[in-house]
Amino acid sequence: MNDISRRSVLKAGVAMAAGWYMPRSFAQAVLPKGTINLIVPFAAGGATDIVSRLVAQKLGERIQRTVVVENIGGGGGAIGAAKAARADPTGNTLLMGTIATHVINPLSMESLSYNAQKDFTPISLIATVPNVLLVNPSVKARNVQELIALLKAKPGQFSYGSSGVGTPPHLSGELFKAMAGVDMVHVPYKGGGPAMTDLIAGQIPILFDVLTGAASHIRAGSARALAVTTKARVASFPDLPTVAESGVPGYETWTWNAIFGPAGMPRPMVASLNDALKAVVALPDVQTQLKELSATPVGSSPEALATLVSAETEKWGAVIKSIGGLKRG
Repeated sequence: MNDISRRSVLKAGVAMAAGWYMPRSFAQAVLPKGTINLIVPFAAGGATDIVSRLVAQKLGERIQRTVVVENIGGGGGAIGAAKAARADPTGNTLLMGTIATHVINPLSMESLSYNAQKDFTPISLIATVPNVLLVNPSVKARNVQELIALLKAKPGQFSYGSSGVGTPPHLSGELFKAMAGVDMVHVPYKGGGPAMTDLIAGQIPILFDVLTGAASHIRAGSARALAVTTKARVASFPDLPTVAESGVPGYETWTWNAIFGPAGMPRPMVASLNDALKAVVALPDVQTQLKELSATPVGSSPEALATLVSAETEKWGAVIKSIGGLKRG
């Protein structure tokens, strides 16, 4: 048995022992009653919102429920996440969580009103997504090296936007500053959508964004992409280099989207929703649309998502420490 198969068997055994496993026919029968509210903890138009609306539509069709997307921006995702954490565990309120809500906020916010690992029920990892470094077309830098030279020539005179303080794009920018030895002023927004609007309008010259939200603007030419933040190039933009290969070796950041519910959700319901979400992510048209957005479709077990949150907390804790900490709130 190879390592992958062995891990799969072990995970399945853990799931059954924990009581997560339910026969398919039984799991499908245990669903939330009435409308499901999917909280997106960022402004409309951003990367998380785009993925959420796709998933909400397909999930509603599959389980024959109305799934409504509710955007609650602010606090780097903390405000929307807190509302989801306080909801009744009936399955009628779900959250599209990210690294920001479940990893970075707990590592950086002193007054966070929820516990990311105790106040939520993990349901399924939907997709992983690269971040991207963008500039307004008027900026006289056509690659990362030229941008670094421009920033070093005018320290502190350029600003960069992100989807909010403590979000993965913000940390992407701070890590870039530290590793490239440049000085930029951070301008936080309530989501990737408003930040992109200001980049295109020339209100900010530089933006770190999630690639899913930026892809259409890159293709339209309204924003110039200089590099992706992942270790390897992405299939949707094969000619776009990585930051690491562009003169900042070792640089790497990314994000993900995952569905969580409030703590205490019935296990049969979690199994039912997990089954439905994995089926949604496996749909050919959903796979195609996610890949067009430069996201990598996943569709995981609840246990795998819980493990991811723990691993990412350790990883991003090291990143935050490397830039001198990020205490806020």
